[in-house]
Amino acid sequence: MKNLMIAFASLFFMNCGNNNAQEKKNQELSNATPVQVKATTQGYEKAYFASGCFWCVEAIYESVNGVQESISGYAGGHTENPTYEASNTGKTGHAEAVEIIYDPKVVSFKTLVDVYFGSQNVTQKNGQGPDIGSQYRSIIFYQNKEQKNIIEAKVKDLQQNYNKPIAAEIMPFQKFWEAEAYHQDYKKHHPNNSYIRNVSNPRFQKFKAKFPELLK
Repeated sequence: MKNLMIAFASLFFMNCGNNNAQEKKNQELSNATPVQVKATTQGYEKAYFASGCFWCVEAIYESVNGVQESISGYAGGHTENPTYEASNTGKTGHAEAVEIIYDPKVVSFKTLVDVYFGSQNVTQKNGQGPDIGSQYRSIIFYQNKEQKNIIEAKVKDLQQNYNKPIAAEIMPFQKFWEAEAYHQDYKKHHPNNSYIRNVSNPRFQKFKAKFPELLK
């Protein structure tokens, strides 16, 4: 879909949607017990977010003070070893996601949640901006009850400001699948790509203007 976006930056893509079987599988995943990810040997922790194109989200989080690394990948689905091509069909259940490795002494999970909702269209379902489809839907993952409480409190607070429901799914984290190497640091390596210039950069600039105090 990004290839089409490069050629037709002003066009919206058709929503792939989910059939009943897909929706049932997603519901089962939503009821699963979350997997707690162990801290790294350096004491860094990990968090997981899906919010449209992972090229955009990866760059946003890497600009946040306290974030050591942001990795593009796939999460929230039911298939093993998803690929970019497979996830783009909308049939894997996975969304483009990022793994955030951060120093909890510098930036809290609560702040990462603020970054998440503050850098997207919070009421857009099944996509962000021109990227449309279940593989671009917003999902915020929790690993324990404390994180779930933080997320739910943020959503409740946000909802007071909108007539439409907050679109992000709140899902227990299960597994993150790292994306292909060419997706990593894509914005950094391909600054002249038309998708980066027309979609990623404007989104990034809006985030920077909104959260200058969080930037490295």
